[in-house]
Amino acid sequence: MSTIDPQAARSENVTNIQVDARHEPDLAIHVEDLTVSYGTKPVLWDIDMDIPPGVLAAIVGPNGAGKSTLIKTVLGLIRPAAGHVYIHGKPYRDQRRLVGYVPQRTSVDWDFPTTALDVVSMGLYGRLGWFRRPGKREKQRALAALEQVNMSSFADRQISQLSGGQQQRVFLARALVQAADIYFMDEPMAGVDATTERAIIEILRKLRDQNKTVVVVHHDLQTVTSYFDWIVILNVRIIAQGSVADVYTAEHLRAAYGGQIALLQSNSFTKDTQG
Repeated sequence: MSTIDPQAARSENVTNIQVDARHEPDLAIHVEDLTVSYGTKPVLWDIDMDIPPGVLAAIVGPNGAGKSTLIKTVLGLIRPAAGHVYIHGKPYRDQRRLVGYVPQRTSVDWDFPTTALDVVSMGLYGRLGWFRRPGKREKQRALAALEQVNMSSFADRQISQLSGGQQQRVFLARALVQAADIYFMDEPMAGVDATTERAIIEILRKLRDQNKTVVVVHHDLQTVTSYFDWIVILNVRIIAQGSVADVYTAEHLRAAYGGQIALLQSNSFTKDTQG
């Protein structure tokens, strides 16, 4: 008659519990049944979203579609009425150190008296804790991040003295210094010049090539096919999601944008299911 080691059994049970606790672990981001309301008005309704690791993904939709609200809810900045968010199979609160975030530039007080280097160093506070000041090693990491976005020569410049494109690069560097696995960026290319836009998209491609997952709220439908390989089309609900080659169709965009889509040329689409 065989005997069972109680300690081994307990260890096995703990292991099983840990495995069972992971929900869709093969996905970088898994959102299910997510609803967000402002008062009685639903801003997002019954959202199910899956984004695999190692993609450069766009979230697109008309004004008021809930794009920024979606990523803020994923990041725990907005409390949902219902639903769940998982990062690599675990709740966001357990995975927050894996995530970097670039907010909309217009949401930041750029008159705050601080330098570009200080702004980038703030990206390290999640690891350091708020009461420990960055040391020499952290400063070197922050300078390296500024170098990545071609802003190292502006390290000591007050952020209020930077152009819009330069400010956006600094905020991108703040996200890069976190060495995250997943990056959320809210319209990082809005209001920047063409040179800065090309520089930003090149950095995002490098992150993807390092098997990072990059999720971008994006407003310019004309550049979707050349910039991104994954797409989520949103208008309060998910209209479609998947690879750009499969999902970026006139039919799906009409469902999201309605008559506004007539402003785009038909050759902007990878395929048109209407013929």
